[in-house]
Amino acid sequence: MPEIIIKTRIKADIQTCFDLSLDIDFHTRSLKHSNEKAIAGKTTGLIKLGESVTWQATHFGINQKLTSKITEMNPPHYFVDEMVKGIFKSFRHEHHFKSVENNTILTDKFMYVSPFGILGKLADKIVLKRYLTRLLKTRNTFLKKEAEIRTKLV
Repeated sequence: MPEIIIKTRIKADIQTCFDLSLDIDFHTRSLKHSNEKAIAGKTTGLIKLGESVTWQATHFGINQKLTSKITEMNPPHYFVDEMVKGIFKSFRHEHHFKSVENNTILTDKFMYVSPFGILGKLADKIVLKRYLTRLLKTRNTFLKKEAEIRTKLV
């Protein structure tokens, strides 16, 4: 099972970072380039434990729908979203938050199983893992900027 781990240091408090990560409206803005939008389930505001959201987005030129659910949560330190329905065979995205010297360290752990058997494994090696890593880094850069702006305003 491929795994992506990304650590991001954010000059903001842990609660701000945690809340932004659960904010559906923020998520939509952070991935605007893929036309990602919430179309079913929880579609605005902060998503909570047990709630699900269906996203519609364009990736690799293909319009896709994916439903994920918040399956674990320990505010403001940890939450997990897992795919309920979508193109992947499965995915699990762990979000870990740790306060360190007036900063927050966000660690994303994203594990997934590609569709299409052998062809999916080949796609992982050629493009998919790199694409997903870039997508997560783009979102985290956006989150870092927003959290740091909000922290300065407080």
